[in-house]
Amino acid sequence: MRKRVEVFYSGRVQGVGFRFTAESIAGELGVCGWVKNLRDGNVQLMAEAEEGILKDFLSKIKESFSPYIADSDITWLEATSEFQGFEIRF
Repeated sequence: MRKRVEVFYSGRVQGVGFRFTAESIAGELGVCGWVKNLRDGNVQLMAEAEEGILKDFLSKIKESFSPYIADSDITWLEATSEFQGFEIRF
């Protein structure tokens, strides 16, 4: 079943290639959505795919950035299928 996940990452998550890596992993897995830096130093991610793929996506991000992520606030939602691909937003 397709799901949507919204995640707010905190810690030292800006300036470490977080957004570009998330975009690359999303492309590998076929995840749609976006990622962006927030003014408060956090990173917001919105993604849609099959639930198992999203769990794999989040796991790969955590593996790649565990030294930099202090916390992640994850909210699972129903998919809206509004995204065509995955992009970095500014």
